[in-house]
Amino acid sequence: MAEFKRRTLTLSTGKQIKLFGNSIGIGKSLEVAEGYAPNIFSHISNEEKEKPVSTVSNPHQLTAEEMYELADYSIRLWVDLKDNIRKHGVNNPKVFNSDALR
Repeated sequence: MAEFKRRTLTLSTGKQIKLFGNSIGIGKSLEVAEGYAPNIFSHISNEEKEKPVSTVSNPHQLTAEEMYELADYSIRLWVDLKDNIRKHGVNNPKVFNSDALR
C-alpha cells in the first residue's frame, strides 16, 4: 500500500515520488495532481508559544455531513479512476473524464 511521508509518496513497488505539496488530489476529469494549500479543512499547530496549541481550520464552516459529502465525492472520483484504468489501461486517454476536460 502506498505511503506518504515527508513529502515523498512511496509505492509498494519501492518507487518513490518526491512532491512539493502536502497532499494528492483528483479532479473531476480524473487527473491526479499535488495539492499545495490545505485551505478547506486542515490542522493548524502553533508551536511558537510556551505550550503548543493545535486547532482545526474550517474556513467554510463545513458541517460533519458536508465533510462526509466531500469525502464521498472524492472517493467516487478515485473509484472511477480505478475502474477506468482497469477498463482502458494507463496509456489510453479514455481513462480521463473527457466531459470535464472541456
